[in-house]
Amino acid sequence: MTAWIKALSCTPYGDEKVLPNNMKSTARVFAAGLLLALPNFALTSALAAQETEAAEVSDDPAWAFEESDVELDPGYTFGQLDNGMRYIIRQNGTPEGTAVVRMRIDSGSLDENEDERGLSHFLEHMAFNGSKGIPEGEMIKLLEREGLAFGADTNATTGMNAITYILNLPRNDEALLDTALMLMRETASELTIAQDAVDRERGVVLSERRDRAGFAQRNREDSYEFSSPGARYIDRLPIGTIESLETATAEQLRGLYERIYTPSNTVVVIVGDYPVDVMEAAIRTKFADWKPAPAPVEPEAGPIDVTRKGLTDVYLDPALSESVQISRLGPWVEETDNVANRKQQFVRGVGYAIINRRLARLAREADAPYRGASYGTGSIFEDARSTGIGISSVDGEWRKGMLAAVQVVNEALTYGFTTAEVDEQLKRSRTAAENAVSGFSTFSNGYFMGQALGLVSGDRVPVTPTYSLEQFEAFAPSITTEAVHKAVLDHAIPLDEPLIRFTGRTAPEGGEEGVRRAFDDGMALPIAAPEDTGTAVFAYSDFGEAGAVVADDTHEELGIRKLTFANGVQLNLKKTDIREDRIRISVRVDGGDLMRTKGDPLLVYLADSLSSGGLGAHSVDELQTVLAGRSVSTGFGSSADGFTMGSTTTARDLDLQMKVFAAILTDPGYRAEGVERFRKGIDNFFETLTSTPGRAYSTAIGAKLSDGDPRFSLQPKEAYLALDYAKLESAISDRLQNGAIEIAMVGDIDEDAAIASVASTLAALPAREADFMPREQARQRTFTAARGLSTLEHEGEADQALLRMIWPTTDDKDFAEALRLSILGRVVRLELTERLREELGQTYSPSAGSSTSRIYDDYGTFSISASIDVTEVEATRTAILGLIADLRDAPVEQDLVERARKPVLESYANALKGLGGWMGLAARAQSEPERLQRWFDAPDLLKAITPEDIQAEALQYLDPAVSVEIQVLPGENARAASESEEAE
Repeated sequence: MTAWIKALSCTPYGDEKVLPNNMKSTARVFAAGLLLALPNFALTSALAAQETEAAEVSDDPAWAFEESDVELDPGYTFGQLDNGMRYIIRQNGTPEGTAVVRMRIDSGSLDENEDERGLSHFLEHMAFNGSKGIPEGEMIKLLEREGLAFGADTNATTGMNAITYILNLPRNDEALLDTALMLMRETASELTIAQDAVDRERGVVLSERRDRAGFAQRNREDSYEFSSPGARYIDRLPIGTIESLETATAEQLRGLYERIYTPSNTVVVIVGDYPVDVMEAAIRTKFADWKPAPAPVEPEAGPIDVTRKGLTDVYLDPALSESVQISRLGPWVEETDNVANRKQQFVRGVGYAIINRRLARLAREADAPYRGASYGTGSIFEDARSTGIGISSVDGEWRKGMLAAVQVVNEALTYGFTTAEVDEQLKRSRTAAENAVSGFSTFSNGYFMGQALGLVSGDRVPVTPTYSLEQFEAFAPSITTEAVHKAVLDHAIPLDEPLIRFTGRTAPEGGEEGVRRAFDDGMALPIAAPEDTGTAVFAYSDFGEAGAVVADDTHEELGIRKLTFANGVQLNLKKTDIREDRIRISVRVDGGDLMRTKGDPLLVYLADSLSSGGLGAHSVDELQTVLAGRSVSTGFGSSADGFTMGSTTTARDLDLQMKVFAAILTDPGYRAEGVERFRKGIDNFFETLTSTPGRAYSTAIGAKLSDGDPRFSLQPKEAYLALDYAKLESAISDRLQNGAIEIAMVGDIDEDAAIASVASTLAALPAREADFMPREQARQRTFTAARGLSTLEHEGEADQALLRMIWPTTDDKDFAEALRLSILGRVVRLELTERLREELGQTYSPSAGSSTSRIYDDYGTFSISASIDVTEVEATRTAILGLIADLRDAPVEQDLVERARKPVLESYANALKGLGGWMGLAARAQSEPERLQRWFDAPDLLKAITPEDIQAEALQYLDPAVSVEIQVLPGENARAASESEEAE
C-alpha cells in the first residue's frame, strides 16, 4: 500500500535536469541493487518470537531487555495489558508539539496459508475500507480534516513478518491522540471486511501488484530461487499471487484477520510531546477491552540447505546491468543482545568496513575494474547465514570486476588489516558516538520510534548514546588488528565452492563455466600483506587574511542575522536550539544550470561529479582517510541557479568544514578517475531508457514539452561520453573564482565562532561579484504549442500503461496564485483517489500537482498522472476528463477544500521545528529578501482559498483542449508476464 499513497513527483520538468539522478548516483543505486540481488542481505535477520498461547498465561519475558545485561535507555515506558497487548511510550519534544504512533502486528505474509498468499497485504488495504465505528471511505477523510496527509502522515506497510500501521500527528492535543488510537483500535479488531468492499479494493491490490512487476522483481525472485530453492519465504512475498488475489473472499480475509490480529501479537508505540501518563491512559482506555486470543504459531521461513555450493546461475534480461554475486551459506547463529555479543559484532564490523573500504578505493581509480563492489555476511531469517561478494560492472567487464574484487577480499582474509585502517574506522565510530551524545536531547521522534521498533522486531535493546560511548571506550583498547582479523574469520563463511550468480543483458563469455573459472582465477591472483600508510593531514589551512564584516543586519521577525564581508561574501545566520550541537550549512555560488545554452546544453552537466575528482592535494580516497572521524562533507553540485555545497556538522567541526568548502572552490582536483566513474554509468542508463512506462515517459517528455529545446532534452549518448573535466574547468573556473557567494548556517551556532570561521575561509578569498547574475535570457522557457494526445512505447510489462496530462500554468511570482494552484492539485489528487482508485479500482497510484517555477519566467505546469492496466486507458481518461469537467462546471464542496488545505497548514505550523525549515528561509535571505514575507503571508492566503477559487483556477488553466496528453503503452518488445509464466 505504501507505494500508491506516495504521490508521484509533479515537478520533473520545471526546474530540474533532464537526466534522472540514477545516472549520477551509481554507488547508491548499486548498493540498493546488491541488497536485492543477495537475499541473504535483504531479508530480516530473525523472525520475532511469537507465543503459541494467550499472552496472559505465558511465562516468556515480555521484552528482550529483561534477560540482557545491556543497560536499557530509561526514557522509555513499557507495559502490557491484561489481554496480552504490549505497548511502548516515550515523551519527546522534537519536533515540538508533534507525535508518532505505530501499531505493529507481529505477523506478515509468512503467516499465510497457501490459499491466502497476498492476503496479509490485502487485509492491510481493508483497514482503510470500513469498520464498525467508521463507515467505508471515511477514515482517510477524517484524518485529512485533522491535518494528516494520506501517504505522508497516514500509511501502512506489510512485510514478511509484520504489518505496521502508521500515524504521524501534527499536533499534540489530546483529542487528536484519542482519534489516532480510536482508529488503531478499530483496525485491531473491528474491521467489517464486507464482500462488496473487498470486491472494490481487489482492483487496487491487483493494480499494485501490476505496478511492482517488472525486471527488478523477476530478478529478485530468481535470486531467491537460486540461493534457497524450496524455502517457504520464496512463495510468501507480500504482494501475493494473481490467483489468490482474484479469488479472495471476505470470509478468507476475516479468517486471517482473526488469526493474526490478536492482542498478544500486537505492540502499540507512541513517541511524542505528550505526558507519559496521558499516553498510557489513552492506550489502556482504547485497548483494554480487546478480547484476549493466542498469538499465531511462529511460521517457517525455510527450509534452506546450508550445504548448497558449487552452483552457477546465469540470468539475463535486457534491462539488467551486469553484476555478479558470489556467496556461501552456513548455519544461522543466534546472538542474543548482550554486552559480549555487542562487542564481538562491533569488532567484526570494523573488519567488514575495512574490506568494503578497500573495494570502494578500487572503484574510484581511473581504470576502475568495476562500478562498485561489497562484501558482507547476513542472516536469512533464522534459517541460515550467507557471506558474499557483490560486483557491479560495466557491460562486458564482469570478469575484470570479479578478478579484482575476489583478489581484494582474499588478500584481506588472508593477511588481515593495518593499524591505520583500524584507526580510521575507530575514528569514525568514536565521532558518531560523540555526536550522538551531544545531540541526544533533541533527537527526533523518528529516532526513538526506530529504537522501539528495533526492540520489537529484532530484540535489540534501546540504549542511550552515553552508554554506547562508554561501551565503545571500554572496547576500543582491545580492538587490535589481530582481534579484528580473527573476528571476521570467525564470523564469515569461507567462499569455498561458492554459489555464483551472473545477471546482465548478454550471456557471459564461456557461460557458467567461464564465470566459475573467473572466480578460481581471482583466487589464484598474487596477494600480499597490506602496508601501513600511517596518517595524513588535511593540506588546506591558509586562505589569506581573514575577511572583515562590512555590513551586519538582523531580520527582526525571523531573527536571521545577515552579514556581508569585504570581499562580497554574504552570510546568513539563524541560531536555534531545536537540534542540539547540529549546524546545517548551505553554500551557493553564482552559476548553475542557467549557464546552459541551446548550443551547449551540457556545459555544466559534469559539475555534479566535480567532487569525484578530489582536490589538488588529495584524491577522493585520500580525503576519506584524512577526514575520517570528522563531520564534514565534500559534495558539490549544480542547481538551477547556482553551484551548491552543503553539510550538517557540529560546532567542533565547523571550521574544518568551511576549510573544505574553500578548498573545493580554490583547488578542485579534476582528477581523471572522477570522469571515468561518471562514464561507467552512461551505457546502463541509455540501455534502460524505455524499460518501464515511467522511464519511457521521463526520456521523452522534456523534449516534447519544450519543442526540442536542447537544455531540457536528452542528448545523444556520445555527448555525455564526450564530457571531461577540461571542458568543465573552462566553464566553471571563473564562477568558482569570482561568482557571488551566499552562505547560510542554521542551528546550534556560536555566532562569533561561525563568523570567524567564514572570515578565515571563504571571506578571505579575493574580492568577488556582489550579486548573482540575473541571466534573464536563460530564464526564457516555452511550453509546446503541440497539444493533444500522443503515444510513447515502453519495453516493460505488457499489461502496464501510464497516462499523463500536463497543462501550462505560470511561475510563482504571484504567491497567492501559486498557493491556489497547489491546493487545486491537492483537490484533484483527492478526487482522483476517490474516483479512479476507490470507485473504479483502476489505479494504484493516481497523482496530481502543480509546479510553478521559481526559475523560468511565466513557466509552470499542472500534471495529472495514473499508472494503469493497458486495458483501462480509455476508461481512466474518461474518468479524468469527467473530473476536470466537474471542477470547471461548479465549485467543489467546502469539505474537500478543507481536507486539501488542512495538511498544508499543519506543515506550515511545523516547518520551523526542524533545521530544514529554517534553512529554506535563511538560504536566500540576502539574495531574495522579498521572499521572506511569504512565510508570514502563507497561512492567511491558504485560509482565504474558497471552492470558487478552485473552480476559477480550473477554468483558467485546466482546459482539456490545451493539455499535452501522453499515453505510454507497451511496445513490440514489451515483456508479457503471461508468456514468461507459460514458459515456466
